[in-house]
Amino acid sequence: MPILQNKIAIVTGASSGLGRAIALRYAGEGASVVIADTIETPLEGGESTLERIRAGGGKALFVTTDISDWDAVDALVSETVKHFGRLDVMVNNAAIYTSTNLLETTPEQWARVIGVNLTGFFYCCKRAMQQFLTQEPVNDVRGRIINISSQHGMVACPGDFPYGVSKGGIVQMTRQIAVDHADDLVVCNAIAPGKIITGKPGVANDPDSLDYSRRRTPWPRLGAPDDVAGAALFLGSDMASYVTGINLMVDGGWMAG
Repeated sequence: MPILQNKIAIVTGASSGLGRAIALRYAGEGASVVIADTIETPLEGGESTLERIRAGGGKALFVTTDISDWDAVDALVSETVKHFGRLDVMVNNAAIYTSTNLLETTPEQWARVIGVNLTGFFYCCKRAMQQFLTQEPVNDVRGRIINISSQHGMVACPGDFPYGVSKGGIVQMTRQIAVDHADDLVVCNAIAPGKIITGKPGVANDPDSLDYSRRRTPWPRLGAPDDVAGAALFLGSDMASYVTGINLMVDGGWMAG
């Protein structure tokens, strides 16, 4: 039986990058996936995540969502339950960055990054929790939250002040939810990717940055989106029912070096 058979999952930021990889992996393992993003077109180009999943015989739904808007998040979860009957896994992945240090960051940039990366995660976690508490447990778990953090929630991200602060907040948010809602049978974990090569344009794929990351990563290659999707598959499955409150590093050994 597929690992996520009969599971219903929301993945935010699932049109492109890590979210896309997680959504595709979940669908491939039997989950019904709700793709939540501001746009449906992948940054990498090609078929949309929805088209890919449906072409493979999977069940999926796209819901336009800006996670920094509570009403949008409320509607996302409500639409998911209306369409599929319940919610089992909430994967919070959508994030933005500015590549600015403290002095360069404007109040508007700060508000936008924190609004998506931290407040948006808060909204998604809260709305998912509200839904979980209305549901009967399945295999002793009412629901699962997976927050995509970053190694830059533990070490500074040079020249990206609001992003690094937001990711540190996500790590603590994860621990807090895990402890506060263990009695409710809700599992909450984070995944901290290291350097992952996606189709995202801009500073993330700067040649000097990639060269530094290759030299800094002990494993002899950089990460791929499917490496993160594998961790999300584990944490979203019944294999990880006694794992809660962790920040799972997927970084090729970067943080161990």
